[in-house]
Amino acid sequence: MSSTPTPDPAPGTAPPKAGAREWAGLAVLALPTLLLALDQSVLFLALPHLAESLAPTGTQTLWIMDIYGFMMAGFLVTMGTLGDRIGRRKLLMAGAVAVGAASLLAAFSTSAEMLIATRALLGVAAATLMPSTLALIGNMFRDPHQRGRAIAVWASCFMGGTALGPVVGGVLLEYFWWGSVFVLGVPVMLVLLVTAPLVLPEYKAPDGGRMDLPSVLLSLGAILPVIYGLKEIARAGWEPGPLLATAAGLAVGALFVARQRRLSHPLLDLGLFRHAVLASWLLILLLTMAGMGGMYLFITGYLQMVEGLSPFEAGAWMVPSALASVVAATLAPTLTRRLPMGAVIGGGLGLTATGYLVIAFVDPAGGLPLLVTGFVISFFGTGPIGALGTDLVVGSAPPEKSGSAASLGETSGEFGVSFGLAAFGSLGGALYTAWVEVPDGLTAEQSETVRGGIEGALTVAGQLPGGLGDQVVAAAREAYTGGLNVVAVVCAALAVVTAVAAATALRRVGAAGRGIPAATEPPHPDGTTEPDPAAPKGPESGPGPVAGTGFGPGPGQERTGAPSR
Repeated sequence: MSSTPTPDPAPGTAPPKAGAREWAGLAVLALPTLLLALDQSVLFLALPHLAESLAPTGTQTLWIMDIYGFMMAGFLVTMGTLGDRIGRRKLLMAGAVAVGAASLLAAFSTSAEMLIATRALLGVAAATLMPSTLALIGNMFRDPHQRGRAIAVWASCFMGGTALGPVVGGVLLEYFWWGSVFVLGVPVMLVLLVTAPLVLPEYKAPDGGRMDLPSVLLSLGAILPVIYGLKEIARAGWEPGPLLATAAGLAVGALFVARQRRLSHPLLDLGLFRHAVLASWLLILLLTMAGMGGMYLFITGYLQMVEGLSPFEAGAWMVPSALASVVAATLAPTLTRRLPMGAVIGGGLGLTATGYLVIAFVDPAGGLPLLVTGFVISFFGTGPIGALGTDLVVGSAPPEKSGSAASLGETSGEFGVSFGLAAFGSLGGALYTAWVEVPDGLTAEQSETVRGGIEGALTVAGQLPGGLGDQVVAAAREAYTGGLNVVAVVCAALAVVTAVAAATALRRVGAAGRGIPAATEPPHPDGTTEPDPAAPKGPESGPGPVAGTGFGPGPGQERTGAPSR
């Protein structure tokens, strides 16, 4: 379905308001967002069931869990740029077909190897959905206030899906086989395919150029080894293999950057990073997600290995924190009508630090209420980041680059989580090894296993006589909780530093679009978004793009490619 393109509003005029069709389109875009969030949390519950059916090795189990995230992170930049060039609705629908097909293959996998392969395909397909949904929201909601509300809804769906994952997964696994958690995606994608042409606009960048295959390969060669290395460092420690993988990824990343500088139509426009507010936001997001990733790792471990809860019970205890994040994300656009974005995000991160400090006082026995309280507070504090930060990314980039900008935000978050898992996982593991008191009566091999981690300690305890086993369990849980307490303090300090950075870097970014640089608004020379009083006024220089920054067309180019139906 197509119609005459909607022109950009003339300078000085208010952007058009979204109508019923755009809000219906937002409901359609919420479907893949909800599904992706469910996919990320539901597999933990399915693991024991699929293990009985497919009998994967320990290594295969890890790859079943990780390959989806690896591939999605690796392809986000490529897919964000591809959507800008071939059409975002087109890529979204192609991705929906791929997600549906890969979900069916995963559901009916007959071997661990087949499930790993289909999970990899599912990750690549999922990478098409997130940047496309965000870029289309930017196209549909041109009014800053409405766009802020729409992105708050989008962020709430993602957080709500994370909360619903354990609940939905538990119900499905109660009555159906393990593959039902993958089949869930098929009807969702069918609804998307039917309704997308009716309510979603199509948009692609004018004169976007062809995709540069060497750049695609270099981006994958940079992102995948770094993500893999960080995850393996978190799992196995500072071994040579993960360190070499991370170093190799960083080296390939340097080659990728060098190539992008030479191309007239790069895969990733490095000019996006010259925008001070956007670059600052990506760093803030990375640091925030690092803290959340580290805390999430230890909190889920505490729930299952210290409190002894099942995966479903642990997931149910995580629901209040996810709901708190949804509430905060919903309230955030209202707060920014009265306060600068830096104050809202900085204040939220200050609240996050408070929540982490509450967790620092959790005991190895009876600490569940305090743990959940602290995590609810911390999630409420980070809630505005998903909504406001995403709005800032989408609102900052020009329409022809919003898919690429959205992918940067997603990739930054992935790197942050991986870095947090590696850094805080290593810290907590080292503290556990140093603090665990192994009781007498164990063999040298058993003692080494107990010192290696709480998982091994609980396994050894199950092989020992009752009293000795109880001593091992108590010692392991005390050492693990001590590591959790220290990690919580470090994460609180990181949250405070990030809060100061956010309050400083985003101090000029105002309410729901006030001060957020649009594609046609040049950044101030000092990196802020206020207009430069020395800039010449007039029809040819007045709110035009800054040449060479990657924001808007350069000299002699026309701005075209407005969204069309």
